Amino acid sequence: MKLREGVRWSDGHPFSADDVVFTWNDVIYNPEINNVTVDAFRIDGKDFKISKVDDYTIRVITPEIYAPFLEAFGTRQILPKHVLAKAVAEKRFDSAYGINWNPAEIVGTGPFRIKQFKPGEFTLLERNPHFWIVDRTGARLPYLENIVYQVVPDYNAMALRFLQGESDVHERVRPDEFDRFKEQSANGRFRTVELGVATDTLLFCFNQNTNTNPKTGKPYVDPKKLKWFRNAKFRQAISYAIDRESICRSIYSGRAKSNYGYVTEANKQWFNPNIRKYPYDLQKARALLAEIGIQDRNGDGFIEDADGNVIEFVFNTNTGNNVREKTAVLIQDDLKKLGIRLIFQPIDFNTLIDKVNNSYDYECFLMGMTASANDSPTDPSSSMNVFKSDGFTHQWFPRQKKPSTDWEARIDFLVDANLKTLNFAERKKYSDEVQEILSEQVPMIYTVLPLNFVAYRADLQNVRPTVLHYYRVTWNIEEFYFKKP
Repeated sequence: MKLREGVRWSDGHPFSADDVVFTWNDVIYNPEINNVTVDAFRIDGKDFKISKVDDYTIRVITPEIYAPFLEAFGTRQILPKHVLAKAVAEKRFDSAYGINWNPAEIVGTGPFRIKQFKPGEFTLLERNPHFWIVDRTGARLPYLENIVYQVVPDYNAMALRFLQGESDVHERVRPDEFDRFKEQSANGRFRTVELGVATDTLLFCFNQNTNTNPKTGKPYVDPKKLKWFRNAKFRQAISYAIDRESICRSIYSGRAKSNYGYVTEANKQWFNPNIRKYPYDLQKARALLAEIGIQDRNGDGFIEDADGNVIEFVFNTNTGNNVREKTAVLIQDDLKKLGIRLIFQPIDFNTLIDKVNNSYDYECFLMGMTASANDSPTDPSSSMNVFKSDGFTHQWFPRQKKPSTDWEARIDFLVDANLKTLNFAERKKYSDEVQEILSEQVPMIYTVLPLNFVAYRADLQNVRPTVLHYYRVTWNIEEFYFKKP
């Protein structure tokens, strides 16, 4: 791969093949650095071989054919060796680029660089004078001099600031706010645009980790609950018990759709419409539970397993996101109708992430998962870290030394096979089967897909919103400018 010559980091340091080799060999493939990136760039457990040919050329040798190479490997963001090599060598990479770093040392090759940061208040970006892209007239981008990202308490405050003219872009207008935004946009000050459903999903997941906590010597999950959580019929019953249409109506004002799969219809190329679905049906849910010996044995309104244990578990989601909190309450009500005692405990987001990814100290969580980012959001390879049994975000039981079930082993085979052929029909067949297995085994129980809306100032030009990027409005912010009267 040839690198563009003359590119500089935002501190003026030259960008070269050394940065690319450093990013891959010293960071991504470094066994002492945990990351979700590496899962997508191994085939049969083998790493890619990345080497420097000269200052502007790198050579990559993959163990096998790697179908999504250009869009997956070619779009991976590169790190500055001259800034981060010392942190890697001293084994403190995880703390690099923290909130106490000097903004001038947080460098990139993008259109803006950090000028000032105040925790809990704002991040101020300034134009990167070394950005390499120019427009058709030869003028160097970006057009704007500064960008300010303001910190607000919640989504309500975010919407209010935009409607009062205190911000210029609102990338996530909630469905229940749409009417209000549409009405106020009639004055011509801003535009409100519907984008349809996104690749993001809102799901809940049971902890199926069979391991023992080495610190305490106790199982990560109470054995009696683990028995429930690892039973596919239990998970299917839970899915049938969720009234998704009610969630759509009461939380999203009807501007949402029921969802049953990891790949959404926004991803037209890979979406499989033939997966198993779980429309609201308490009778089916009760029948499935009865098959595995779970029913109300004493007439108290709560169901018990064959050993007389009441079916109850703790349900976490993150505070500060009122949509998730409201959804969790509705799920709690739905499962109560089934006779399940769900204990809802919203917790701080960082605490939740630590429980799910590190300590495994949870029973069930509700969280969003996004496939839309800066890399290849539509290709199955972007979700290898979720699909593979040894993946970092194989949420229900991550980083398995070997697959704990036959169906997880089958998914491992399918996602690897998907990478090893350039024939799209074959790749689609493998991807479809992965989606079908996930819908049958339901390790992740999906809820609803909201319609997505964005809003931005009417005089902001070159805006091209999309659901295929996390930053739905500002993904191409280097091209933005304000049209003068």
